[in-house]
Amino acid sequence: MDLKIPLKLNVVNDPTKELLQFLYGVGVINKQSPSANCYTMLMRNLETEITIKASPAEVWDILLNHEAYAEWNPFIKEISGPAQPGEKLLINIQPPDSKAMVFKPLVLVNEKEKEFRWIGKLFVKGIFDGEHYFLLESVGPNETHFTQGENFTGILSGLMMKMIGKNTLSGFESMNEALKKKAES
Repeated sequence: MDLKIPLKLNVVNDPTKELLQFLYGVGVINKQSPSANCYTMLMRNLETEITIKASPAEVWDILLNHEAYAEWNPFIKEISGPAQPGEKLLINIQPPDSKAMVFKPLVLVNEKEKEFRWIGKLFVKGIFDGEHYFLLESVGPNETHFTQGENFTGILSGLMMKMIGKNTLSGFESMNEALKKKAES
């Protein structure tokens, strides 16, 4: 007797959803699991803000002068590559009390004096992805509200945030303070 088992194929473009479907299929997660219900339940965010007594143009010039990062930036030690949307960067970071990390994110946004944003991933999309952003907003004459943050998504985002979240946030804060000091001097 030949047994024919129908094979159901789902074409899904999002690797995270594919991984969640697989984990559900093998019984690792169930329908009541928050991570099985919604991709956004996997998102974690770190965000810092600071007011800098300098114009957005002055802050932007420092922020996008990647060649000078080693001189003033205690968190992002090096950035190389074109800072244009669709291009890859090579970034070396070292959060406080952590080992240095090198990654190659894709630039998403470079809107002069307003926003610089990239996205990186751990191995493949959907495992642990980070969308890093810098936002600049004029809040008065020669005054800029600077926001630095990162949205972390992926199946390992919760676990990874427990491991690196505190030190990463400290890195954001130390960079913000160093940027403020440089822009205001």
